[in-house]
This record gives sequence, structure tokens and C-alpha cells, in this order.
Amino acid sequence: MEALIIIIFILGYLAITLEHNLKLDKLIPALGMMAILWAIVAFGIDDFINWFDSAGHQLIEGFASFTSEEKHHLLEETLLHHLGKTAEILFFLLGAMTIVEIIDYFDGFATFKNYIKTKNKKKLLWIFASLAFILSAIIDNLTATIVLITILQKIINDKNTRLWFASLIIIAANAGGAWSPIGDVTTTMLWIGKKVTSAKLIEYLIIPSILCVVVPVLIASFMKPFKGNIEIDSVDDQDSNNKSKHGATMLYLGLSAIIFVPIFKTVTHLPPYVGMMLSLAVVGIFAEIYSRSEFNISHIVDIDGDDSQGFHSPVHKSLSKIEMPSVLFFFGILMAVAALESLGMLFIGAEHLKTIIPNTDVVIMLLGIGSAVVDNVPLVAASMGMFQEPIDSHLWHFVAYSAGTGGSMLIIGSAAGVVAMGMEKINFFWYFKNIAWLAAVGFVVGALAFMFLRNF
Repeated sequence: MEALIIIIFILGYLAITLEHNLKLDKLIPALGMMAILWAIVAFGIDDFINWFDSAGHQLIEGFASFTSEEKHHLLEETLLHHLGKTAEILFFLLGAMTIVEIIDYFDGFATFKNYIKTKNKKKLLWIFASLAFILSAIIDNLTATIVLITILQKIINDKNTRLWFASLIIIAANAGGAWSPIGDVTTTMLWIGKKVTSAKLIEYLIIPSILCVVVPVLIASFMKPFKGNIEIDSVDDQDSNNKSKHGATMLYLGLSAIIFVPIFKTVTHLPPYVGMMLSLAVVGIFAEIYSRSEFNISHIVDIDGDDSQGFHSPVHKSLSKIEMPSVLFFFGILMAVAALESLGMLFIGAEHLKTIIPNTDVVIMLLGIGSAVVDNVPLVAASMGMFQEPIDSHLWHFVAYSAGTGGSMLIIGSAAGVVAMGMEKINFFWYFKNIAWLAAVGFVVGALAFMFLRNF
């Protein structure tokens, strides 16, 4: 039975990895794999001899001698436990995504374009890399990449030049997301899963993450594509007329609301999604006020009296733009990995792995390299079940760094890379030839810096 479960997991994992070749959205194999795995666990519960207590982080003694009724009761409790932990992550992400969409609804991100005045390519590179690094730590690396490439398209006309800038934005965004609890899905998973705290994550990873982006950008700034000047188009009059006068206000309010979440968690000790829902409520109030609309019991009524049926509500509009396929994918993959964890497979596998490769640093760096080939979400989810180190152990911070930045080595290795690939039509082999080595240098330098600094 265990062999069947492993085979199904591997097949599902391959389908996720090869989604572009199969032309099948990765949420489909993720959800199917999750449901099939738990169904097999339920059918074969009486034959399993191991069961992992996720709350106690250890195998349950004497599980094999439990009655069938006791095993099924434990299965229901375990499934509910994992559903709750997964829901914490998903609702957190939904709140953050909605706030970002509300900012975009008011064209708040256009504010950044006003700060870009230079025509020098080298200076532009540092500006975009800095913005990507900082912005990704606040609104996550995926959204930061979308925002900055959108701005990039309005500033640089030459396609080839944009490819180089977009590629360095990917590296910077992934590095920026690694040191923030809300900067990347994987760091959010570790933070909500009580593997790391906000303060220690920033303390341990800020310098390695900075080096991970500074070194590649420094090298690239001396390369031919970043020499000389560009012609910057003036802001289109039509865009200026369409821009909301509340854009800058909503930008600063939205970013402040997201930054407030870790503070709320520290003060109240409540799960992060609670603070995110509070932040969303506050941002939503101002969004409704600024859009001159008010709530009715079932729809939105414009203050002027014109019934808009909800179509002019920025909150409704933003919720309709949420990337639900991504949310469902996270749900499927996290619950699928939870099935393996519940049977003790990850725990037992980790013990064997430690025997084969005693050096955990090597294992975690391999995880980083692996995240460039396959999705980093299941890799981190698996590592959370494999290792039992306490909260804020250096191991968890190294996992956060490796999984967050390792994906930059391939264009398909991170969500930021995939979205940039779609927006700019970046060729896989072009990126591999020109950018992969820059990302690899940054990844290794940052990893070495982390291993050196953790001794102090």
C-alpha cells in the first residue's frame, strides 16, 4: 500500500512539473493526487503500522495495535488538523492578494514610475533591482514581478533590452521574498507553520539575500546589455487622465496594512491570517469610500443613486481577479504532502536521508537546486515533515533561503520566473544561457554567507 502511495505521488509530481508539456494546469494533478492519496489512506488504514502525530512531531507509539475504529477516528482528526493548517496559509494569501489587487484597481503602482527619471541603463538596473528586492518583501515576489515588468514595458521599448531587465528582476524579486515572512509562499508556509519567526527570519537572511541579488546585478552592470542610455517615453496623456487621484494613497495604505500583519501577530499571538483579514477590512473600507459606493445587503449602491449591481465595487472587482488556480494548487499540494506525512513516510525518509548524506547543508542546497527544476512549494512542504528541528533553528532559515532563491536558476523554477516568461515571452534556453549562471553565482554566495554568519 505504501508503494502505491509513493508511485501516485511521484506521478502527480511529474504531471505538475511537466504542466507546460502536458498543457494541463498544475492544479488538476495536485487536486487529483491529494484526493486519491487520502482515499487510499482511508481504505488501507487498518494495514498501516505507522502514524505521525503532526502536533507532537513524532510517530505514535503502538499505532499498529489500535482498533479499526480508533484508527479511523485518528484519521479524521489528522485530516481536520491539516485542513486547518492549510486554510491558515490559503486565507492569508487570499487576503494579501486582494489588497494588492485593490491597490492595482486604483492604479497605485503607477506611483513608482514617477520616481524613475534616469536614462542610464546601469542606473535603471539598480533601481529596478532595488524596487524588486524591497517590493517583493512586502507584497510577495510574484506580484512585485508583475508590477515591475508592467512598468518596465512602459519605459523601455527595445524587446531585447527588456528581456535582460526582466530576468534580473526575477533574481531580485526571489531574493527579496526569501527574507520576509510575507515575501514568498514558502517563507509564509514556514512562518505560519511556526518554523521561523519574523524577527529571526529577517536577522538571519537579510544579508545573504542582499548578496544573492547584489552580486549578480553588480556583474550584470558591467555587461554589454546594460551599457549606454535608453529613450524613456513620457507618460501617455490618456493614462494620466485615467489614473485615480487616490492611487498613491491606496498604495501606501495597502503596503502599510500588509506590513502591519507581522506586528499584529507579535502583539496578539494570533495566527497571521487574522491580522491579514483585519488589514483587508481596513483597506476595503477606504477603497469603498474612495470609489463613491456603499454596501447594501446583497449588492453595491452608488452614492449618486445608480444601482451598480456590485460591478463598481473595488473589493468585488479585486476579488474577481484573484488567482484562484494558484490557491487551489497550494491546497492540493499541501494536503497531498500531509498524507505522506501522516503515514510517517517523510519522517522515516528523513532519517534515511540523514544516514546517506549526514551533512544537512548539502541536503538543503540540493533542495534549492531542486526548486529550480520542480515547484518549491511541495519541496518545502516535504521538508517541514522531514525535519523536526525547533522553531528558528538555522536549518529552517536555510530552507527558506534555498527554496526562495534557488528557483531563479531556471525561468520555470519560480512563480516570478513563470509570470515573467509569460509577460515578456522569455525563451527557456535564452534564460538558461544568459541568466542561469548569474543566478547560480548569487545563490552560492548567499548560501556561503549564511553558513558563515550563523556561527556568530
